[in-house]
Amino acid sequence: MANLSLADGRTLEYLVAGPADGMPLVLHSGTPSAARFHDPMVATATKHGLRTIAISRPGYAGSTAQPGRTVGSAALDVAAVLDAIGASQFLTVGWSGGGPHALACAALLPERCLGAATVAGVAPYTAADLDWLAGMGAENIEEFGAAVAGSVPLGDYLTAQLPALTDVTGDQVADSLGDLISDVDRRALTGDFADFMATAFRAAVSTGINGWRDDDLAFIEEWGFDLTAITTPVAVWQGEQDRMVPYAHGRWLATHVPGATVHLEPAEGHLSLMLLAFDAILGELKGWVSSR
Repeated sequence: MANLSLADGRTLEYLVAGPADGMPLVLHSGTPSAARFHDPMVATATKHGLRTIAISRPGYAGSTAQPGRTVGSAALDVAAVLDAIGASQFLTVGWSGGGPHALACAALLPERCLGAATVAGVAPYTAADLDWLAGMGAENIEEFGAAVAGSVPLGDYLTAQLPALTDVTGDQVADSLGDLISDVDRRALTGDFADFMATAFRAAVSTGINGWRDDDLAFIEEWGFDLTAITTPVAVWQGEQDRMVPYAHGRWLATHVPGATVHLEPAEGHLSLMLLAFDAILGELKGWVSSR
């Protein structure tokens, strides 16, 4: 674990693993989450010659909160970490709540970001042609209902959820997600993957709800960049059995991100998709680099 002091006085917590001379792969984790690695994913990235980087977004774990941040704010933090490790260009993957942050890198760092993938990532709440909540599990509907009501109601809601995540273990994490996981995701949430998810949840709330709250508020506001102006190659991956981020979000992104390569998987969910597709996602991103 490393800490980076930023010019605005904030601290960013981040992790780096893999070959020192490898192309950086910036992983944007979901909501709530913090910079923690799933070792098999790092091994897969290393196989592709990639150096894996994870950053705790502001307010999570050791990263200073940044009230009022937008989704687009993440691009500046990524650029600062890349500068700190002496890297110029990179690839990025955003999973779930990390998906919009990967798209922010594609939009706002076009000279540095050579390819991006959004995996089970949310679409903009402000989209006029998307019923954003339709198909989500009950917990998400309640959570984002609180977010729309404002920072204080959302804070009260998330504070009430803290006990379920503060000490969650791998064998408890599926039940802690309740109506948010489909049958295929429940089957995926076992063994070391369940342990990794529990570790990331515990880290995410280790310093309170600030990161989680500010993620949710950023999702429902303008993101701070124009999706339709993206010129970086983008892949959109989405499973139809997803109760955290419904299939319609993936379909919306597929038709609104210019030139997106689309992978809509009818048999996969929110969690199972990442386990199934991670190797293929990285292969596709590396292919774009090789073809430049």
